[in-house]
Amino acid sequence: MENFEFVSPTHFVFGKDAELQVGTKLAERGARKVLLHFGGKSALASGLIDRVKESLEAHGIEHVTLGGVRPNPEITLVREGVALCKQHEVDWVLAVGGGSVVDSAKAIAVGARYEGDVWDFFESKQPTNDVLPIAVVLTIPAAGSEASKNTVVSNDALQMKTGYANNAQRPKLAFMNPELTFTLPPFQTAAGCTDMFCHLLERFFDDVGAVPVTDNLCLSLMKTVRAEAPRVLADPDNYDARANVMWAGMLCHQGLAGVGRHEDWATHGLEHELSALYPEITHGAGLAVMFPAWMEFVYDANPARFAYYGREVFGLAPTGDMDADALSAIDETRSFFASLGMPTTLDELGVEEADIDKLIPTLKENKGEPFGSFKKLSMDDAKAIYRIAFASGDE
Repeated sequence: MENFEFVSPTHFVFGKDAELQVGTKLAERGARKVLLHFGGKSALASGLIDRVKESLEAHGIEHVTLGGVRPNPEITLVREGVALCKQHEVDWVLAVGGGSVVDSAKAIAVGARYEGDVWDFFESKQPTNDVLPIAVVLTIPAAGSEASKNTVVSNDALQMKTGYANNAQRPKLAFMNPELTFTLPPFQTAAGCTDMFCHLLERFFDDVGAVPVTDNLCLSLMKTVRAEAPRVLADPDNYDARANVMWAGMLCHQGLAGVGRHEDWATHGLEHELSALYPEITHGAGLAVMFPAWMEFVYDANPARFAYYGREVFGLAPTGDMDADALSAIDETRSFFASLGMPTTLDELGVEEADIDKLIPTLKENKGEPFGSFKKLSMDDAKAIYRIAFASGDE
């Protein structure tokens, strides 16, 4: 087990009508004026934003609103939110939505007390403790951003999508009501479950040997997501299934499932390049394509690890051929994603094979340096993985 530091300051309010406690909990923490940040029409049409506003107003908390967060949140709206926080002297940022809204809110909270451009943090990766406190009303379980130290934002002008990690931007409050997820479209539910599962894969496959306590936590969560994802798709109003998925999504990316490991994150980097160039691609759908392709390319670095994963998560019986067992685990992973309605090739996502060179992260986040920890990857390796992810790939 490697040395690690772990911080988890989030106060969770979980269950039915959790969002009605927003005003009470924020008032207890001295909030006076919040930026209420959300996405599109669904939060308004459902009455959720009105309920949150009423809860704030009942406790004398003023609010400034900023909607319009898109999937793969963009820096332009973040800059608008930063300006609003400064203009109105906001003291909390309240995100109502899924991972995109929470990530946008985190970026706003980081930039609100900074004199320069908030994008500076995404380029420099420099930590800061001068961050507005963040609260979350979660509506889409997937990213785990409601408790994580991470945020990911796109910069369309640069055709770049990159992350920023800082414990100071972990939300202080997370209100999690599984009933708010009942009306999610099946594709969004499936993409969210895929994202959760991939957060665990990034942690399970790295260059560190066995870490039993962390490994078993990862494997248990993988089995939970694998069991509950089909249940919520078959029965969207199943409260217990939705609750299990919502809580699992937080645990998958809060950080606990990776302690003592280096973690890999190559596949997320490859997907970020993909959805930076094609912002319409849903993150979970992109990962459903890219993760099995990455697995095929790297498994030979430690086929026993893949075979172990296949036995524990999918119940695959050992054949005596370690490579064959590893490849079977990869096939089962792709089949699992496909069973949820996820794409299996970049062709299905509408990506042009001619764009492979544009997808390579040479001049972007990785600056052309080798990346990943399970198996160090070069830019040529990245090209090979993208080719595997096309239906016509021969790699």
